[in-house]
Amino acid sequence: MKYTQLGRTGLKVSRLVLGTMNFGPQTDEADSHAIMDAALDAGINFFDQQF
Repeated sequence: MKYTQLGRTGLKVSRLVLGTMNFGPQTDEADSHAIMDAALDAGINFFDQQF
């Protein structure tokens, strides 16, 4: 996984982002957790969560 620095924060985030807009009514809790676990296993540490 490639990472980039997030502005001047010193945080390194993955260049790939997991968008979670469809989590909730469209995706049950168990599937949501499985998707997030797979993303973390792949090195993704940047999650876009919007309500």
